[in-house]
Amino acid sequence: GWCPLSPAGAQTTQLLVDPPWTPAVLWDWVTLTCQGSGTAAAITWYKDGKRWGLEKRDTFFVTERGSYACHSLRSGLSPRVNVSDDWLVLQVPVQALLEGDTVTLRCRG
Repeated sequence: GWCPLSPAGAQTTQLLVDPPWTPAVLWDWVTLTCQGSGTAAAITWYKDGKRWGLEKRDTFFVTERGSYACHSLRSGLSPRVNVSDDWLVLQVPVQALLEGDTVTLRCRG
């Protein structure tokens, strides 16, 4: 999985996407994993900014488009991940990129 850089010693909650492409699309069979300090029982999921169900798992398969985030009691709220159901998308790998890096783009429909 991919984990963005964070300040030294910082504990942050990350929302990992599989497959690791952005934007994420439903027809890609997307799985989200909440990665942070703590146990799955301490994880709260959010969809479109609202608390979403009583999910206590750290991983789940996405079945609806929307904006997802998770919260871990110890490390806070993750960045949002948008999952769309667009018919045509230009995707890039979910990873930190720097100027001059070579990147693979995918145009898919």
